[in-house]
Amino acid sequence: MPYDLSSRLVIGLASSALFELSESDRVFREAGEAVYRQHQLDHRADILKPGVAFPFIKRLLSLNALRPGDPLVEVILLSKNDPDTGLRVMDSIAAHGLAISRAVFLQGRSPHRYIEPLRISLFLSADEADVRDANAAGHAAGQVLQSSFVDAADDDELRIAFDFDGVLADDQSEAVFQRDGLASFHDHERRHAATPVNPGPLAPFLRKLRQIQALEEQQALADRDYLRKLRVSIVTARDAPSHERVITTMRDWGVTVNEAFFLGGIEKRAVLSVLKPHIFFDDQQHHLTPAAADLPCVHIPFGMLNRPR
Repeated sequence: MPYDLSSRLVIGLASSALFELSESDRVFREAGEAVYRQHQLDHRADILKPGVAFPFIKRLLSLNALRPGDPLVEVILLSKNDPDTGLRVMDSIAAHGLAISRAVFLQGRSPHRYIEPLRISLFLSADEADVRDANAAGHAAGQVLQSSFVDAADDDELRIAFDFDGVLADDQSEAVFQRDGLASFHDHERRHAATPVNPGPLAPFLRKLRQIQALEEQQALADRDYLRKLRVSIVTARDAPSHERVITTMRDWGVTVNEAFFLGGIEKRAVLSVLKPHIFFDDQQHHLTPAAADLPCVHIPFGMLNRPR
């Protein structure tokens, strides 16, 4: 029987999101492909250091313990290395004890064509062009931003934070705000408070997370000592009265979030620095830039605010 991906949460991951590759990238840019190839071969025994998405991926894979023998989560490496130079990445994956066994090596070609056939719910890369190609093709994709985040090794919880408009939802409400201003936006959302918004690029990813939450709920009922690992938060610039439509939408989608922050213009970093998510998704760079200094942040280049001007 073929290995079925349809019931799993599948993450497509570039090595640039998983590991710290600044030195390798510098060699490639300054000396070219031939020297880069030799550099990777010469340094194959040097284990790569964790990158921005590493803490998120490590904890996400740990949730497979909820269903032993039938993984909830599958992470597939989508690498622009060729198979030969990609050996260093695979060796580093093994050295760090990550349960990632499936990989695609493309020797410089964009990986977005393989997102759909591999049932990938979310593609992460540090390469802006690859992320935009994937987004333009209609796939959920995010660019991980540079960060000095230091993971707390004794923290087993997985905290995932999302912006709402342009990330979980589409940007129709954002279009009202951009066109007509804040007062009209609030009036529009008040009138449509009972109507769920249309799904955005990361809505399918959130629904897959909900399946994992449901298994954790069952585990907690069966074992009163079980501590749930997955926590999901929404951190949005919306405030009252536009908050109600967010809650309506989550209820309609059958999704549970553990926390919601309706900040109404307060800088998101203020709460993110306390929440300490292992990954935060937002579609607007001006929200991400302050937070990315010390938090793992991902830019979702979706919607009207990310179109070329």
